[in-house]
Amino acid sequence: MEKKLIFRGILAGAVGGVLAFLFARIFAEPQIQAAIDYEGGRDEAQEALDKAAGLAVSEHGHDIFSRAVQANLGIGVGMIALGIALGALFAVAYAICLGRVGGVRPRQLALLVAAGAFVAVYLVPFLKYPANPPAVGQEETISQRGSLYLIMVGSSIAFLICAVWLGQRLRARFGAWDATLLAGAAFVVAVGVVMALLPAIDETPQPLTNASGAIVFPGFPADVLVDFRLYSVAAQAIFWAAVALVFAPMADRLLTAAPAQAAPRQNAPSPAIV
Repeated sequence: MEKKLIFRGILAGAVGGVLAFLFARIFAEPQIQAAIDYEGGRDEAQEALDKAAGLAVSEHGHDIFSRAVQANLGIGVGMIALGIALGALFAVAYAICLGRVGGVRPRQLALLVAAGAFVAVYLVPFLKYPANPPAVGQEETISQRGSLYLIMVGSSIAFLICAVWLGQRLRARFGAWDATLLAGAAFVVAVGVVMALLPAIDETPQPLTNASGAIVFPGFPADVLVDFRLYSVAAQAIFWAAVALVFAPMADRLLTAAPAQAAPRQNAPSPAIV
């Protein structure tokens, strides 16, 4: 049963990855290109300032893959592969929750698990460390930023698991609705504490100035940054919605057919003993 659920999760993740890629290719890719163009123009302006100051200018290497390959094949393969992996993990989480979170139907459970995954895996970490396009962020802090983001993701997932456990424990005393509200409030408080303890990161490029303080190149465009982050959230929402909507009916048919197939075997007459 678990293997069948994981296979269906992989299929749902692949579909979600394709849909998320199509959305990102249409809406997010132009923002990425705008960020790359900004980065190129800023580098040229910085090189001109360095030359005027008599500083050495380093040569830029060429990209191994063209922008066309990166924007189509690269991001497409990456998002679909990630979708398959997340779909498998989603199915594992679904199998663990099955029968352990009360009398939730298979279709409803798929929606709940997908919503929880979207919140814990992406939305909560995004609120602390939002996604950035190229040119936003310094190379020297990549390791630090990656570590902090993983801490936020791990904390969010752990707190969500604890919130589900707490809600189940409180259900008998407070009822399902109040127990859900209390567990949700505990999750928000725990996440808020971690967010307050972790350092903030703001590396959005500011205007580039010359020795006299005059602006020679503007700061990073705010509209590009906002649109990129908005489309990033939308792409993730599309992915997890697709996973839930594709996985739910397949899991429902599988789980409904299993008892039906087992019933005739249990009711079959025993063979006569000669």
